[in-house]
Amino acid sequence: MKKMRAILSFLFFTFLLVSCGSDDSGGEVAADVQVIGIWDLAEVNISSAQDIDMDGTSSTNLLDELDCISGTILIDGDNVWTFEQTDISVTPITGGEFFAQCNDGSILGTGAWVVSGNQIAFQGSATLGILDLSGDRLTNDVGDDLPGIQSYVYVRRE
Repeated sequence: MKKMRAILSFLFFTFLLVSCGSDDSGGEVAADVQVIGIWDLAEVNISSAQDIDMDGTSSTNLLDELDCISGTILIDGDNVWTFEQTDISVTPITGGEFFAQCNDGSILGTGAWVVSGNQIAFQGSATLGILDLSGDRLTNDVGDDLPGIQSYVYVRRE
């Protein structure tokens, strides 16, 4: 009887170890779940600081300079995303100075999303493309110098 109990205990613990192996797809599911939610635009970064609102303080983040900028990405559990963001234009003036403004209307998008490592591919629109995930931040590195935008950063809404 003791031998049978020992064998059953051994089989139980062996089964337990095998069923909790590290080759489960649990890591991928966690990455997918990590991106689901509402993400708000927190930064619109440009290559050199500007004082567009003429308050005496320059910033490389256009959200510090223009109150009219907003943006949101909704990433749902059905692998569908929707996007709305203020349309912004940046125009050179002279001597390294630029003028930025919010245009009428918004940039809209929708499509499917997929996670690969720390990147999220937003399919169905070239507007978002591939964003990098780092903690509670999604970053779209455009990489353009003024008059273009260097990056957009979104943070998860609490």
